[in-house]
Amino acid sequence: MNGRSITRRVLLALVDAALVNVSVVLALLIRFDGRLPDRYVYAYFPLVAVARTVLAVAGFYALGLYHSLWRYASVREFLGVARAVSLNALPFALMVFTRVVPGFPRSVVILSWVFDVALVAGVRLLARLWRETHAARQTAVTADTGRRVLIVGAGEAGTMVARELVRHEELRYVPVGFVDDDPHKQGMRVAGLPVLGTRGVLTDLIERHRIDDIIIAMPSAPASVIRDIHERCSGKVRLRTLPGVYELIDGRVTIQQIRDIQLEDLLGRREIRLDLDQIASYLSGERVLVTGAGGSIGSELCRQVARFQPTELLLLGNEENSIFEIQTELSFQYPDLQVTPIIANIRDGSRMNQIYATYRPTVVFHAAAHKHVPLMEAHPAEAVKNNVTGTRICAELAEQYGVKRFVLISTDKAVNPTSVMGATKRVAEMIIQQLNGRGTRFMAVRFGNVLGSRGSVVPLFREQIARGGPVTVTHPDVQRYFMTIPEAVSLVIQAGAMGLGGEVFVLDMGEPVKIADLARNLIRLSGREPDRDIPIVFIGLRPGEKLFEELLTSEEGTTATQHTRIYVAREAVTAIHGDFRKKLCALEAAAETGDEEQILRWLRELIPTYRPARSNVTQAPASAMV
Repeated sequence: MNGRSITRRVLLALVDAALVNVSVVLALLIRFDGRLPDRYVYAYFPLVAVARTVLAVAGFYALGLYHSLWRYASVREFLGVARAVSLNALPFALMVFTRVVPGFPRSVVILSWVFDVALVAGVRLLARLWRETHAARQTAVTADTGRRVLIVGAGEAGTMVARELVRHEELRYVPVGFVDDDPHKQGMRVAGLPVLGTRGVLTDLIERHRIDDIIIAMPSAPASVIRDIHERCSGKVRLRTLPGVYELIDGRVTIQQIRDIQLEDLLGRREIRLDLDQIASYLSGERVLVTGAGGSIGSELCRQVARFQPTELLLLGNEENSIFEIQTELSFQYPDLQVTPIIANIRDGSRMNQIYATYRPTVVFHAAAHKHVPLMEAHPAEAVKNNVTGTRICAELAEQYGVKRFVLISTDKAVNPTSVMGATKRVAEMIIQQLNGRGTRFMAVRFGNVLGSRGSVVPLFREQIARGGPVTVTHPDVQRYFMTIPEAVSLVIQAGAMGLGGEVFVLDMGEPVKIADLARNLIRLSGREPDRDIPIVFIGLRPGEKLFEELLTSEEGTTATQHTRIYVAREAVTAIHGDFRKKLCALEAAAETGDEEQILRWLRELIPTYRPARSNVTQAPASAMV
């Protein structure tokens, strides 16, 4: 709390102390027809004044009246004043009715309560009106030079946005009015600004009122609404929005929270509800090892696991800079958490054995993997060494050293794989399923692409747009499932709490997104028009790629769980044959010698549904990522 805030609260407390005593005087004047009998003034009033002052200031502070920002005051705040005044009136009433102040008129209790509400709330209302009047005068001064803003949504959030823009005159924003689809609000004024029309006339309003910026002030608006507004405004104005309703602190809007539209806003993600107690029961107080801790998924796993207060968080990776970055971030954010960075390669069996023996992790999240489809098609031996051998080493050591839970991060590309990467991840799933039932609970979690991960399509498209294009897409019809990184990781952690062992969990990824549409949205977000300003070029599918990803095989099917967005692949275990270990050893041996023909042979032996597409798909340059 800064000095200015303390001063403001002290002054407000002094004003309240005066007001609650003025209300008693006014009540006595009414009770005695404009006179103040001497016995009340000299005998009783000092005791009443001290008691009411102490009770009011202490009570109002305890009930949060000095923590509210009254420039945002609404009906909710004034109801809070009424509640605080009512609770403060109870001790005063008790004093009067139990004759602590004998002969004090009981009607004064009721009258003083009425004056308390009117005066305490009135002072705050006047302060707000003065601020808004002063800010409105400042806005009029800058109306010709500031950025003209149209606010979409004339509800509570929109009202707060308008007041924030007016209050921060130094930013030189000029709120012009509102757009709202509610027919009852048309032609009305909200926060002193007119409701100019609905979304349907948004384009006309932008031109008529010379709008520079549009702010979407609807925290719970669905993605379809945001997409509609985005398409109407694209290339004409700067489009901004608020965080989601669950991200707004205490339901307040501040100028710092207003941000540019992001890709996630256009795609739309459903709220995720987690069983925090269930998650805490397997993470709190445990030694948690995260492999691949410097990667997009691994680092987010570390951030979310840290919230549940493990005894120690082990960050394992073979790239020192990324491990250093996540270690620094977590050590700053969680100073009481023991964060241990470990530089190691999961393919090094002796080194991994040393790590397990030294640190004795009790929960393992295995996120380390090679994930790029075209690179792994070109280097299948490396895919096997990392995704298969590395997983086997980590999983076998987990069993050997008594790890309680082992969660493998898998992929939708493991389903009916057509790529080496997808096939090796399916073998990794089979490894942990084969080890399950010997003490450690092994489980895998499959999901699709995550927005913004390193090397994924979104950063690549942004780089291409920044260079002026073209944006390269493999095929007009190619589709992918997408999740945000925090969304995917939170569901992984929840699945880890639910697993009994042996499951392959499948996350509900929502609806698939056409990559071509994704590219067009990103171009529009940059303020340009697709095909006109930035061309989109289709260059053909790469080896191992599919038009459509599947999250489970057709013969598997899924079983619902207690969580609406997490399923279990039913028949995944039956795909593991009795000679699995023999074939696995042959696959790893082929990878060690670099025999690509034998690698593909043993992958087909292990996964009957694997259909390599290396020979019948047009080669595409590495610059086209999906």
